[in-house]
Amino acid sequence: MKAIRHYFTGIRKMIYPLAVLVFLVVVDGGLTNVLVNSGVVREGNPLLVSLVGGGDFLVLKLVGALLCAFILWDIYRHRPKMAKIGTSCLVAAYAGIVFWNLSLLLASQI
Repeated sequence: MKAIRHYFTGIRKMIYPLAVLVFLVVVDGGLTNVLVNSGVVREGNPLLVSLVGGGDFLVLKLVGALLCAFILWDIYRHRPKMAKIGTSCLVAAYAGIVFWNLSLLLASQI
């Protein structure tokens, strides 16, 4: 029981930022799909160009975000400060991307 309690110590300090990160990544994927399908923008990542516009893109974004969250959680268990800083930077970056995509969406009046 002590080992389980130790594993989940401080869970709220990290689980909320990780949930926000996963949410922002998925919202970014959804907005990108809408913007690309409407012809307002084109995907800048050459590895994802063929996937944008289909359901596979959102699945890939979700799986990738969950994988990153799992890796950051594992880092948090060993180096909490590093994981918090890394997660905060990623949340800030994705928040910026989502706001940029929202501004494009509102400017295009789709």
